[in-house]
Amino acid sequence: MGIQDRLATARRVVVKVGSALLVNSETSSVRVEWLTNLVSGIAQLKRDGKEVVLVSSGAIALGRRMLKLKPGALRLDESQAAAAVGQVKLAQTYVDAFHRHQLEAAQILLTLEDTEDRRRYLNARETLQTLLKLNAVPVINENDTVATGEIRFGDNDRLSARVASMVDADCLVLLSDIDGLYTANPQRDANARHIPEVRAITPEIEAMAEGPVSGVSKGGMESKIVAAKIATSAGAGVIIASGYVADPLSNNAAKITYFAPSLSPTLARKRWLGGSLKAKGELIIDSGAERALRSGKSLLPAGVTRIDGRFERGDAVIIKSELGRELARGLVGYNSDEARLLAGKRTADIEVAIGYRGSDEMIHRDDLAITESLSADAENESQ
Repeated sequence: MGIQDRLATARRVVVKVGSALLVNSETSSVRVEWLTNLVSGIAQLKRDGKEVVLVSSGAIALGRRMLKLKPGALRLDESQAAAAVGQVKLAQTYVDAFHRHQLEAAQILLTLEDTEDRRRYLNARETLQTLLKLNAVPVINENDTVATGEIRFGDNDRLSARVASMVDADCLVLLSDIDGLYTANPQRDANARHIPEVRAITPEIEAMAEGPVSGVSKGGMESKIVAAKIATSAGAGVIIASGYVADPLSNNAAKITYFAPSLSPTLARKRWLGGSLKAKGELIIDSGAERALRSGKSLLPAGVTRIDGRFERGDAVIIKSELGRELARGLVGYNSDEARLLAGKRTADIEVAIGYRGSDEMIHRDDLAITESLSADAENESQ
């Protein structure tokens, strides 16, 4: 199966491009024609009804040329300075390219902490969800101007996998300088065999990968395997494809490697919300809210009758019935003090109660898992 076949049923796609594809290694300038073709492919995916998030490297590679920095490894402060200059150029190039298709590009810069800290994760997720609803194309890069060694992703393969998990993507496409995974490095081993599909990432599969060959990129196949492990465990299929073919997002004849997800994005998120997070508090709800949750709706403040515990916005909480039975778990949209002020209130009364216009939901349905249904979902998923 080619890339078009794999993307045919996807609803939400994350596409990652690396510096080696985007930046001319000799001139350290944007490969404008290549970028234009990439954006055209994304625009076609949008016309096909898919939501697309783009994760793009290239800021440091561009900035070092603009600042006339010498070749070779950069100090941290030089990398940060190069990123600050290069990101402006990169963003404007994307804006111009997407405007030709009547699409808006939105720049988002993330650090590892933005995906680890609950409140920052929730903020980033809500921003991305809103941009997608408004038909914009989020263009994401690591925030190299502030990230230090301790809080860096290190390469955008891992970042793209975290983003795919954050937005519940069906598929992550890693465009590379190679057309997939081989049994050995094909640049060094003429007998290396291409692997079209990986059903499970075993130690044998991991042993086939190695670090970057390009002097421009940071990743290599090793980081792509790590990214594939993150994304497939979150329910996203992963495609590794060459960016050096014509129309890489639609060239069904080109070779790719596809990593199959172990479960759907919805079930993966339910399991994460339902069993992987330590709950910081409890929300007791009335029978009307209980019926709403079971029908797939969000939890509104009006249905909450009591708040137990102390928690911050974005923390995991348990939702219980008036009889004390656990119904669900989710990421709460308000801290415990605000939640107490809002309990039982109508949506129209939120601003008066807490002094600002916050979310309509106490817990949005996308951040909520009905824990009683997890075992049934898992059974249905396997059938």
